[in-house]
Amino acid sequence: MPKEFIRITESSSLHNDIEKMSTAELLSNINSEDKKVALAVEKVIPFITLLVDAAAEKLQAGGRLFYIGAGTSGRLGMVDASECPPTYGVPDDLVVGIIAGGPQAMFHAVENAEDDINQAWIDLQDYKINSLDVVVGIAASGTTPYVIGGLKACQEKNILTGSICCNENAPISAHANFPIEVVVGPEFITGSTRMKSGTAQKLVLNMLSTSVMVKLGRIKGNKMVNMQLTNQKLFDRGVQMIMDELKSIDSTQAAALLGKHGSVKSAIEAAK
Repeated sequence: MPKEFIRITESSSLHNDIEKMSTAELLSNINSEDKKVALAVEKVIPFITLLVDAAAEKLQAGGRLFYIGAGTSGRLGMVDASECPPTYGVPDDLVVGIIAGGPQAMFHAVENAEDDINQAWIDLQDYKINSLDVVVGIAASGTTPYVIGGLKACQEKNILTGSICCNENAPISAHANFPIEVVVGPEFITGSTRMKSGTAQKLVLNMLSTSVMVKLGRIKGNKMVNMQLTNQKLFDRGVQMIMDELKSIDSTQAAALLGKHGSVKSAIEAAK
């Protein structure tokens, strides 16, 4: 018999008369709820592990990682994807975020965009999605039609899928090879899933993309040796990394190496 699905993300807040709280009480109570998030994520690390290993294997074979979501969930996927190229020096199309309603939905709500069960697959086809790729659906409630439809279509096409939601036994999980359900409990403001649920999703996305990039060899020691040198701060950081690795050179020599080779990793390899 299937387990009962309860929308914990929509259940009533544990805090009442919020409008009567002082500023200090508001902040303290929000913080008390936020403390629960990391503990909830800790409980699902075994499931995150499975998705990380499967995604890394696909990317090592030439695939890509896609995030699909709507509203806050879609925006979180877009943010995580957009930070991979500057942090790890990977191509812009290796990790791709897709949001219901298109890029304009990043800044403005697009009416009914999340309710179209067919649109996510249409959006994915723009990228010539194939069986080498991985698609992770993100939905706090686990019920978003846009995300469910996209994952279902991917599974029908033998494309590996994962999901991140904040309700147990959520419909989205039935369409993911690697479902992750981070149950953080009721929100401080009832139903405001941009709060604890959004934080939980961000933590899982951090863990997923960071771990995959480590497995792809984009980190050395604990350093971002493939980062894009987009400003002086990052260039100076790169110079220090080279000096730390190549003990015999000074900052001028390190800067010259970095300027010539364009990345910390390439500069170090060339000097050895």
